Amino acid sequence: MSLTPLGRAAAPRLHRAARIEDAVHKFVERRMRRTGWDVTLIAYTGYGTPEWIRVMARVLLRRPETKPRRRAANVRGWRSFATLPAKNVPVLIEAGGVRHETNADRSGMIDTVVRAELPSGWQTVRLSSLDAEPVEAPVRIVEPGVRFGVISDIDDTVMVTALPRPLLAAWNTFVLDEHARMAVPGMAVLYERLTLAHPGAPVLYLSTGAWNVAPTLTRFLSRHLYPAGPLLLTDWGPTADRWFRSGREHKRATLARLATEFPDVRWLLVGDDGQHDQEIYAEFAAAHPENVAGVAIRRLSPTQSVLAGSLPIPHAGGARATGREGQLWFSAPDGAGLWHLLEESGLVVPPQP
Repeated sequence: MSLTPLGRAAAPRLHRAARIEDAVHKFVERRMRRTGWDVTLIAYTGYGTPEWIRVMARVLLRRPETKPRRRAANVRGWRSFATLPAKNVPVLIEAGGVRHETNADRSGMIDTVVRAELPSGWQTVRLSSLDAEPVEAPVRIVEPGVRFGVISDIDDTVMVTALPRPLLAAWNTFVLDEHARMAVPGMAVLYERLTLAHPGAPVLYLSTGAWNVAPTLTRFLSRHLYPAGPLLLTDWGPTADRWFRSGREHKRATLARLATEFPDVRWLLVGDDGQHDQEIYAEFAAAHPENVAGVAIRRLSPTQSVLAGSLPIPHAGGARATGREGQLWFSAPDGAGLWHLLEESGLVVPPQP
């Protein structure tokens, strides 16, 4: 890293792809603002403890609505991408009676940790900007005594998407009506039972999907009765040092961050065998054995495995194995099968009526 004449560290030079993207956005933003596009704040669900919270939101330029908004049933995926990030916009965060100022990054993203004293459970924080209407962001405050939580993949774990196949991924993301997306059988019931067996346990949804589809995913999870929880997504496109973001690195970094933020919580990691969940979870379990209660893998059917871009692997009817660090690994084709194995292992105890 070079130094300026005053001895201060110079900002690192952005990757060529990021510089091109910024130049295009700057040109388009000028034109869009002249044609009346508005600045809008999109709030995402955050999380934290009674002492701090992680606030996530995005500042976008969006075409003003001249017609009544159509019903959610007609929302197509591509509309989530018909926006432009508004970078460096100042945003005020009000949480627990304290105000914090921050700025959107080059992708319009707000992702910051602020100090705030909030009671456990679901709370809200207020975000505002001079050019946008204020919004409220829900925040899940984890009680200090909680020792169990769930981290769940989304694609082919709670929602059938066959994501690794590029054409199918594009169809599911940009074209498919969100009501046509299918939920994986039994997974919503599994998560509900887990939260009943472990009162106060947070459920976090970790995916390589883009932040643009967060509202669509939130509606999908709510419609299919999944427990509410923060979405931990990423931003597609160039980064400061490479052409494209790495989905695997996003998951690895997020898991490591959660281990640091909640050192006393043991997570049940839920994924599927169609992508790289098993590899990533195994690495995390080896590095942070004290933070892993178990790993539950949803097995894809032979047809789903082919659509997901992997070869079907023969399995026994039910599976439970012990990992290298002593964690329990479970494998079943649906939520009911996974719950049976979890209950049988003694990892969860059903609530007494």
